[in-house]
Parts: sequence; C-alpha cells; structure tokens
Amino acid sequence: MGEIARFAREAEALGAASLWTGDRLLAAVEPRVNYPGLDHVPAEFRRSLDPVVLLAAAAAATTTARLGTSTLNAPWYPPAILARTALSLDRLSGGRLVLGLGLGWSPEEAEAVGSPMAERGARLDEFLDVLDVWTTGDPVSFVGKHTEIAPAHVDLKPHGIGVYLGGWAPRSFARIAARGAGWLPAMVPGQPLDGLVGLWDSLGRPPAFLRVNAVAGMSVELIRDALGSAAEAGFTDAFVELMYLCRGVDGGIDEALALTAEFVG
Repeated sequence: MGEIARFAREAEALGAASLWTGDRLLAAVEPRVNYPGLDHVPAEFRRSLDPVVLLAAAAAATTTARLGTSTLNAPWYPPAILARTALSLDRLSGGRLVLGLGLGWSPEEAEAVGSPMAERGARLDEFLDVLDVWTTGDPVSFVGKHTEIAPAHVDLKPHGIGVYLGGWAPRSFARIAARGAGWLPAMVPGQPLDGLVGLWDSLGRPPAFLRVNAVAGMSVELIRDALGSAAEAGFTDAFVELMYLCRGVDGGIDEALALTAEFVG
C-alpha cells in the first residue's frame, strides 16, 4: 500500500484533481465474453486489488483529489454491505467519493460471486433503493427481492457522496436520468465523439466524468487531442486510464498526469 499512497500523493501534487479505480475480480482463461471493444480479455486484468482498499489508501495520502470508482460492479455486493463500504470511504475522505456504479460484463466474475447476469439491472436498482433509505433516515428499513433490512439504527450518513452510473442501453439511460448524479462514459483517443455527445444530449447533459482509455503505444499528442476534443464537446471532467500505459508507479506517470492536469473546461 505504500506505493499506492505515494502515487496518490504525487499525483495530487502534480495537479490531478481526481484518482480512480476499476473493479475486476478475475480473468477467465477461456472467457465466454471478451472485454467490450476487444477480441480478448486484457492481461492487465489478471491481477486486481480491491478498489475500495486502494481508494482508502489514496484518501489517507491526499487532501483534495476526488476519489472515484469507474466502475464498481454493484450487482456483486450485498446492498447493505456496499452501502456501509461506500459511506465509510465517503466519511474517511471528507466527502470526496465519486461512487461510479456499473453492471459488470463478465459471466465468469458474476458466477464467482453468485450474482446471475440476468439479474444485474434489478440488483443495481435494489442497491440504489437501499442506499436511498440508508442515507436519508433513521431507523432504516427495507424489503426487496434480494434484501431485507429489519428496522435498525444506522448512524452513518454521507458527507457528499455522488452516485454516477455507467451504461449505454436505453434502460441504463433511463436509470441515469432518474437516479444518477451523472454519467460515466468512456472513449478511446481517436474515436469520434459525435455518438457519445448525442447520447449525452439525450440525457439533457447531466454532469459526467469522461474516461479516456489510452492503450499501450499511444502517443501523448493523441491523448492530449482527445482531452481537447472532450473539452470542446462540453465535458468539464475527464481522466486518463493509465493501466495500459504504465508499469509501476514511476513508469510514464508524469506525462500521463500532466495530460490530465491540462484538461480544462
């Protein structure tokens, strides 16, 4: 965890306004579904640390950077446990958590945690229901299809938690419009932004954190151009996915973080 804390501290010092983690559990040897947009599951997914543990280490080493999950796979977790975890991190960080939630795409990961793929949307909706009651009143009680909470005192309320939702399907967009603080889309440098901006327009342009998925061998100039295009399109918050660019804390970090710091909108 020492290297994680050092990375977070130095990133904030270099101007990074936010720090992000993803949520992977395993990489199937023979996946039934590949990573979206690819014909394989990236080797980088074979070792993944717990995203909330990583952000807790980052929270302890920083003071201003927002701490985001892009995205935490909500259907994997019991809603009451996930609510406590999120609110604990929100409290620990002084209200800096950006809780980004998704559905997950890997059948093997879903099976490993006993969460049927066919129930992903319903389980995410139930978590949002639980989070609503968990954060707005006391005593807390809830009865759903997968969760039952008898009336109980839960004196853990948020400082400033914002729930951002990923997704592209019509049902996902309806959920974002009805229940999310904003949207978590992603782009690859060089990809036209027209379709993404069109979807954003259909939502009425809520707040959004745009993830820029840089890949190995991609030039700094191309990533910089992607951030500039995003700013011109109206996105005011973006971050660069460093997973495929860097090996270790020091490998190429300064340049990548400088790109993020240049994003102004």
